[in-house]
Amino acid sequence: MQEKVAQAPASTSGKGPMLLALRGVGKVFSNGVTALSDVDLTIREGDFLSLLGPSGCGKSTALRLIAGLATPTSGLLDWRGSSAADRSDIGFVFQEPTLLPWADVFDNVWLPLRLKGVSRAKAAPVVMEMLARVHLTGFEKAVPRELSGGMKMRVSIARAMVTKPRVLLMDEPFAALDEITRFKLNDDLLELWQDERFTVVFVTHSVFESVFLSSRVVVMAARPGRVFKELAIDASYPRNEVFRTSPAYAALCRQTSDVLIGAINSTAGPHHDGH
Repeated sequence: MQEKVAQAPASTSGKGPMLLALRGVGKVFSNGVTALSDVDLTIREGDFLSLLGPSGCGKSTALRLIAGLATPTSGLLDWRGSSAADRSDIGFVFQEPTLLPWADVFDNVWLPLRLKGVSRAKAAPVVMEMLARVHLTGFEKAVPRELSGGMKMRVSIARAMVTKPRVLLMDEPFAALDEITRFKLNDDLLELWQDERFTVVFVTHSVFESVFLSSRVVVMAARPGRVFKELAIDASYPRNEVFRTSPAYAALCRQTSDVLIGAINSTAGPHHDGH
């Protein structure tokens, strides 16, 4: 049977209990630009949720609000009925790896634990386990300048995951990589997510990436940044190269692309970058 993209309301499309709800969230920058307007979105435990949309639709701003790196101008973030959350339970992977250039791979991954007061000796088994999970065993003494772009991103993912966060926020982490490397990192990320079952909120411009990775795709429109439509990706895990080359995947991508085109066409007015 051909897979279908099914429209699903934010409150019911996830299978796990609610982790976080954005309720009427808006963000206006000091220069008057409205990055987000009246965003309602529910994130559930175990979700792999992608935010897909054009530049300026507020995808990255939404991540920063969730991470506590910015505060909403209006609305609230409801963490299971509380307005506050333990942000130490959140990992963040940025578009650039942002590694310490003078530190080796081990020390870069150790950093979040070190900031929590965990000694190098006590952290070593956890760091080495995480390096193995991202296929970097044997590279712990390498420094960033010795690594490829894909390897640097693996280090960044390991660093974000070393504290075992419940939520992983990823802001276009694979956008600068070549297609082959990007496919491989997509595969490895899904494997890690399926093993650990943390919650992922993933920002991307790529229809193909969002469909391959996600249980749900939230398509956003710009000016102002807002949720245009939410799609449930009706395809089972694990997903692999067989799925990536299947007619079902192609159909899902076409349908998601149609929604994205609708979001782009709904945008009017002068361009403002809402990140």
